[in-house]
Amino acid sequence: MLRLTNFHTHSHFCDGKEAPEEYIKAAIEADFEAIGFSAHAPLPFENKWSIKPGKLPEYIAEIVRLKKLYASKIPVFLGLEVDYVPGASPTFSSLQQVYALDYVIGGVHLVVSENTSDLWFIDGQPKGYDEGLRDIFHMDIKRGVDCYFHQLWEMIRTQKFDLLAHADKIKMNNRGLYFSTDDLWYQEYIRKTVDIIAQAGCIVEVNTRGIYKNRCPEFYPSVPMLEALFQKHVPVTISTDAHHPSELALQWLEALQCLRDIGYRNIMVLCENGWEVRKIS
Repeated sequence: MLRLTNFHTHSHFCDGKEAPEEYIKAAIEADFEAIGFSAHAPLPFENKWSIKPGKLPEYIAEIVRLKKLYASKIPVFLGLEVDYVPGASPTFSSLQQVYALDYVIGGVHLVVSENTSDLWFIDGQPKGYDEGLRDIFHMDIKRGVDCYFHQLWEMIRTQKFDLLAHADKIKMNNRGLYFSTDDLWYQEYIRKTVDIIAQAGCIVEVNTRGIYKNRCPEFYPSVPMLEALFQKHVPVTISTDAHHPSELALQWLEALQCLRDIGYRNIMVLCENGWEVRKIS
């Protein structure tokens, strides 16, 4: 029988709300097969969500301690969610090697404009999204979306990582105000993204956070994108992007049913020997 897992988890070391051990206890209580921690990797500029550089060794040591402490009850994995910011973020492979990470999640939250060094923060509150679109892209949403996808493509092509985080995150704070995901020009970006993902061979997470936080009416990626990924035989896993222990399983079963309806019969799960296939019952 397929059991719950979550490998996209944020504790109080970054922008999560509780200590890692509280998540592990919650996962055991809910009969999880495994849990992984993915603190936001440090960035070389001030921000409110990533782990502070000086705290990274402490985070690594704590997850390693907990791996050993709970080894007989649940597999615990050490990871980082690394923001890809061209010219600013470290190479993903260097982080994996230096800190002996079990896995790396790659994602884009900060979009670099081709004409300025300012960063458009597409996550967080809608106000920041709106102000960035105005101040950096002068309300040219097509240009902003273009920069997002080109940055995403560059990350997929140049960085080594295990899971691709919320592949169409650019839609989150759009709220139907600036574009429709049904627009032909937007769908062309999705089509090309699917092709690039398929060539790279990474695992795509089905991220449920937008739904349970009432920030987006659909998963990341959307059903049409997941259907295209299925046609390309791209492997997937399910992530809740939990920032609190109570969020570990939110919308997980709904995401599983979504994948089943699309035609997926397997998801990927991280185990002691690496990523393994789990059949969807």
